[in-house]
Amino acid sequence: MMAADPEIVKDNLHVSSAHSSLKDAPTAGEVRHLPTYEHEKALVLKFDLRILPMLALMYLCNALDKGNLGNAKTDGLEKDLHFKPNQYNLILSIFYVPYVVFAPPIGMLGKKYGPHRVLPIMMFSFGSLTLLSASVKNFAGMMTLRWFLGMSESAFFPLVIYYLTTFYRRGELARRLAIFYAASNIANAFSGLLAFGVFHIHSNLPGWRYLFLIEGAFTVLFSGFAFIYLPKSASEAKFLSDEERQMAYLRIQMDSSSVVNEEFNLREALKVFKMPAAYAFLGIEICLGVPLQSVSLFLPQIVARLGYSSIKTNLYTVAPNIVGAIVLLILAFTSDFTRLRFPFIALGFLLTFIGFIIYATIDVAHSIHVAYFACFMMTWGTSAPSVLLSTWYNNNVAHEGRRVTLTSVGVPLANLMGVVSSNIFRNQDAPKYIPALATTAAFGAVGCVLALLLGSFMIIDNVRRNKKQGIKLTARDVPTERLRDGPSNPEFRWFL
Repeated sequence: MMAADPEIVKDNLHVSSAHSSLKDAPTAGEVRHLPTYEHEKALVLKFDLRILPMLALMYLCNALDKGNLGNAKTDGLEKDLHFKPNQYNLILSIFYVPYVVFAPPIGMLGKKYGPHRVLPIMMFSFGSLTLLSASVKNFAGMMTLRWFLGMSESAFFPLVIYYLTTFYRRGELARRLAIFYAASNIANAFSGLLAFGVFHIHSNLPGWRYLFLIEGAFTVLFSGFAFIYLPKSASEAKFLSDEERQMAYLRIQMDSSSVVNEEFNLREALKVFKMPAAYAFLGIEICLGVPLQSVSLFLPQIVARLGYSSIKTNLYTVAPNIVGAIVLLILAFTSDFTRLRFPFIALGFLLTFIGFIIYATIDVAHSIHVAYFACFMMTWGTSAPSVLLSTWYNNNVAHEGRRVTLTSVGVPLANLMGVVSSNIFRNQDAPKYIPALATTAAFGAVGCVLALLLGSFMIIDNVRRNKKQGIKLTARDVPTERLRDGPSNPEFRWFL
């Protein structure tokens, strides 16, 4: 099981300067002895066992309910609902409008009332809407449900990211978030496998309706368990002892949040947009969104070009998604070990670019194995940047309110690019989809360049700050309690 970040808890000089309050946490006097690496390792192991599996299963449900439309299409959804040309693309696109519009306000509500309550409520909502999707009779019905599905899922991923930052240090976050996010790849693989099985059901009811019923019912049932199970925060988790809760609080105070469990203040939260780097992060999110959504929504259509039946096509989407999850974990663990983000983000974009270029330029019919390998590269290069990018800017924003605000804008912005993906994969371009593949590759190339440029700026700025102060510091040397004001603080150092 996952080990704690290899840093022994620092001395209490950092802790004594903390000026935040904690209502339900034990006082410092209740800690019988200073926490050591072994104590911290045992604490993090408890989080890994109690929090990560639950969040991973929740996100698996989220990814299934969001991405099952592509599987349903291969089983005749368009024909059964009498879609006209391009109406399928319109249904995909409409999802992202409420997904982006409602993410910031719902994310702020999640900060105010707690992700432990808001996440299960959102889960119940999108599970119910997936269930209802099994009953639609026409385009208008599916269009309406997709709108509300986008609304109910809008802040799910941003809130999970924020929730994890209240349990883990900055250097521990990427690999935990990767394990959680790998559930998305597994969901895509499982969705193809589930569709493969469900579409073999012989019934008067179309197989795609069974798919919605099964996935929606599981999500609704699981949301009730999640509502009871999730703790409010690390420092208030009932499965911890008093000493462990105090240790959890001090860990985050020193290396995650400037003020732990801070009350949400909208004016303070919006100050994150005074930081120029925030716009660079958002630019990279935009570049990430197109390849990410192209793979998520259209991998079954891309694989279909290999010439397999609709049932086998769904089966052949399983392996690329599983391997994509493995590559994601490898890059995330390496990123945490080296405490570097931007090189691995750039590498992910590069793999995306190469995968789509290969698929667009070869003769697929005569190079099936090469084409299928390119599908693997597509999944390698889309998962890792998503996780590491979110981790990167969460690592560089110590203020909890600003962190959840930036995440609630950045993640939905990447998903908004699903509108682009939905409209470049046009029926008239099938089965080659050359314009879509070229466009997706271009976004991957630009994202790679932006990540390298921003990372280079951070390196140069850290060197400049060290030279000005006559001291050599890195991000790990500065307690997050001193980083509330961001780059305007002379002690600030970028987490690369």
